Amino acid sequence: MLKTRFCETFGVEHPIVQGGMQWVGTAELVSAVANAGALGFLTALTQPTPEALVREIARCREMTDRPFGVNLTILPSITPPPYDEYRRAIVESGVRVVETAGANPREHLPEFHAHGIKVLHKCTSVRHAVKAEAIGVDGVSIDGFECAGHPGEDDIPGLVLIPAAVRRLSIPVIASGGFADGRGLVAALALGAEGINMGTRFLCTREAPVHQRVKEQIVANSELDTELIFRPLRNTARVAGNAVSRKVVEILDEGGEFPDVRDLVAGVRGRKVFEDGDLDAGIWSAGLAQGLIDDIPTVRELVDRIVAEARELITGRLAAVCR
Repeated sequence: MLKTRFCETFGVEHPIVQGGMQWVGTAELVSAVANAGALGFLTALTQPTPEALVREIARCREMTDRPFGVNLTILPSITPPPYDEYRRAIVESGVRVVETAGANPREHLPEFHAHGIKVLHKCTSVRHAVKAEAIGVDGVSIDGFECAGHPGEDDIPGLVLIPAAVRRLSIPVIASGGFADGRGLVAALALGAEGINMGTRFLCTREAPVHQRVKEQIVANSELDTELIFRPLRNTARVAGNAVSRKVVEILDEGGEFPDVRDLVAGVRGRKVFEDGDLDAGIWSAGLAQGLIDDIPTVRELVDRIVAEARELITGRLAAVCR
């Protein structure tokens, strides 16, 4: 068993996190992660209403008696979701852990903390992590340039970003971006983190609610098979390489603006990829960790394998190096 301060603070067995993933963070995957001893997050905004989130939390509880959390991603929008109502749904459902991401979570912290909820905030830079600690979050997940989704605009890989964050913070730090196996977990611990967050690796498990063709494509892909879209707009996102993502890059590199790609990147198209397995229907998130993934295990097989590999590295090869 590997125990870190993160495990103690957030009440889980293993220092492994399945972060929030739109359309993917549902009860099937999250309960499997919880049952394997790691920390999984339902994605609040995958559910169309706060009432639907309450039902999804209840459904997850029917599948596991272990801790799990809810991701609340706060993004600027012309017509924002009812974040206060989602927050209330989380609180009233008795969830004990929340992952926040996107904008500053300050306005949500008092109610979460008043009900004993621990908050893990996702950051992409040291300065944002320092700010998150200052406003009172209980831990941060620091996303390196390797991650899927939004890596920020600083382009700092985890090998530098993780220790740079750890030396400035006193709260637990979870390393995110490029992690897929026990080697990554040991590396994160060596860099000062208290665990790892994985998205792409959990996406490629049997319980992940996405089409089999998506999982098979992740296995077939290498670390070269992603695209960085929205770079000229200073809103970079790393997604799987396909006809759509390459077209988006081409349009924006030639001076296009967001309205020129709006239809290509619509969320409904990305959801169609996951549901129907049409890999060129829209954009879908995938990180550089694709290059380390060569199978589609169950969640329990994956978590057990990562922990066993990490323990073997620590007590075997690395111990031998120190003799």
